[in-house]
Amino acid sequence: MAEEKKEELQEDYRIMPEDAPYEHGFNIKTLWAALFVGVVMMPATIYLGLIMGQTMQGAAQWVTIILFVEIAKRAFVRLKTQEIFIIYWVAAGLLAVGGTKFGVGAAMFGGPFSTKIWDQYFVNSPQAVGLVNHIPAWLTPRPGSPIFLTRSFLHKVWVLPIVVLVLYQLLFYVNQISLGYVLFRFTADIERLSFPMAPVTAGGATALAETSAKKEGWKWRVFSIGSMIGVIYGALYIVVPTLSNVLMTEPVSIIPIPWIDLTIHLKVVLPAASLVIATNLTHFLAGMVLPFWVMVGMFIGGVGRTLIANPILYHLGILRKWSPGMTFIPTRISNDLDFWMSFASIGFGITVFLIGVGVLIRTSIRRRRRREETGAAISSGIKAGDLPEGRGDIKIIFALLFWVASTLAFVIFVHWLVPGFPVLFIVLFGFVITPFTSYVAARMLGITGSAQGTGFWGLREGAFFLSGYKGADIWFAPVPMFQHGTIAQTFKQMELTKTKFGSYVKMVALTVGLMLVCSFIFWSLIWKLGPIPSAAYPFVHRVWPFHATWQALWASSNIEGGTGLIREGLKVKYMVAGAGFGGVLFAVLSALSVPSLIFYGIVGGVTLFGGQFIPYFLGAVFSRFYFVKRFGKERWRAYAPILLAGYACGMGLVGMTSISIVMIAKSVSEVVF
Repeated sequence: MAEEKKEELQEDYRIMPEDAPYEHGFNIKTLWAALFVGVVMMPATIYLGLIMGQTMQGAAQWVTIILFVEIAKRAFVRLKTQEIFIIYWVAAGLLAVGGTKFGVGAAMFGGPFSTKIWDQYFVNSPQAVGLVNHIPAWLTPRPGSPIFLTRSFLHKVWVLPIVVLVLYQLLFYVNQISLGYVLFRFTADIERLSFPMAPVTAGGATALAETSAKKEGWKWRVFSIGSMIGVIYGALYIVVPTLSNVLMTEPVSIIPIPWIDLTIHLKVVLPAASLVIATNLTHFLAGMVLPFWVMVGMFIGGVGRTLIANPILYHLGILRKWSPGMTFIPTRISNDLDFWMSFASIGFGITVFLIGVGVLIRTSIRRRRRREETGAAISSGIKAGDLPEGRGDIKIIFALLFWVASTLAFVIFVHWLVPGFPVLFIVLFGFVITPFTSYVAARMLGITGSAQGTGFWGLREGAFFLSGYKGADIWFAPVPMFQHGTIAQTFKQMELTKTKFGSYVKMVALTVGLMLVCSFIFWSLIWKLGPIPSAAYPFVHRVWPFHATWQALWASSNIEGGTGLIREGLKVKYMVAGAGFGGVLFAVLSALSVPSLIFYGIVGGVTLFGGQFIPYFLGAVFSRFYFVKRFGKERWRAYAPILLAGYACGMGLVGMTSISIVMIAKSVSEVVF
């Protein structure tokens, strides 16, 4: 019944009239939007990421659409739905970091060159001391190179790493779009899956474009309230430490960034427990938007791991590496190595993957049975000759050829970078694992609206171990193991908004080129201001050492004389126990008719890093028991996402203002008279 309702939603929710023609959304307006996002929002994204781990991604789409809709109004021009949709994806694409994170341990932001900033930090970090002779030249200059003192990409030693980065970007997006289009044709046209979340996302891209109204609507008022909250909180959270860093030797923080660490105070009562409370208000507001039962499950999982399970495991002698006096990050690393990496990250990962595949198979069988019972033809998809006119389709064989060519190029590319690694494993990653996981994800999106559970944590790492290869360079290589299923839903959104597919391809080509240029310019400028990370950037200063530790442990696990901590931490008995516990937990919750979202929330809470589960849960409680009662369920569900977007916009404006002042101040101070 739930699936039938989703299909009814798909049938009733029309973004555009059914007989409306397909139109191009890519034009000069799109170009101006891209320049605005690249030149104005990217530096704000970079700076917000360094300061507090928050980016403009998500808010950028709203801000850009609002700005261009308002400009169009005053110019007596109306933006078409197709133009708004493409502008939405321009903003999303320019600030996205997907496809740029090969060899990166930490979450990155601000385009492809963010990975080079991470690399320069990692190779010179204390964690990478044992890898000095194993860092490949195509990743970054040698550790200790004088070029790191000048903090500039304008040197010949950066040529090879930058060439590798650019080639990776080009191959990735060709691979993504071609396979994504093939998956769309199979899942949407042939299998006729509904993609229940596609209408919501497509409608959200145009929801703020009240072009026909002469007065401001409720969306603008809610967005403005959120923006003011972001400006006020951002003044305390960002402006004070940023500007104080210009005037003083050490920044002053009124609110600790990114968390309040209570771990060391629990050592007597709760040994091995780790507790931090994230201080970014984004998590509280996001808890109002995300599903309530997911937040409940996340809180249960977070509290269960940090405050209940850890002390018990310590008394049982399982958590052996922890010692009193450890703060959050050392406690987290030691506990992960002793138990949680095997039990939760891998064990739960296996369970979630198998559940996802099981749900996929079960729903497919139900759909087939229902069609047989109603006497409908099982194969009711669109035939090649019946494709919608003007949609911009190409023959599937051509898209497959693009995908095969780009995947083969990836195989050659990785073999050129790491000639000693077995080619067979690279082929399996590109030609077997990528299409399989992508197809599973696309079908899950098409049937359930979510791709959760389609990944398999540890598959890449396990393959590296099984290969028998001895060397650290493979851990930094752009191995073609991707999940492109979400692009099938993007094509479905284009179909709903009557946007020609060619517009999206042109948009991606524009954003990739502009993203490379803007990312290079702004990361160069910000890196020139001072070392990254440093005390001037509180979030990365505290978080990056954690990720550097893990990347060093993984990279050293395949070399002679390595630490071997990862191999010691991979305990099969804990993996099996984690998979079994996850399966039993899911079965029990299902038998009790508990929402399945609680299970996924528990898994997320157990593996979540940083203490966000507390503000997430508080936001969810306030939303459900206060705001829903005050405004009504439907009205508050409409308010909450826009309030969050407005808040992110306000924080972004504060971030842009702060970085402008810092750049001016630094430039003036370095002028020689």
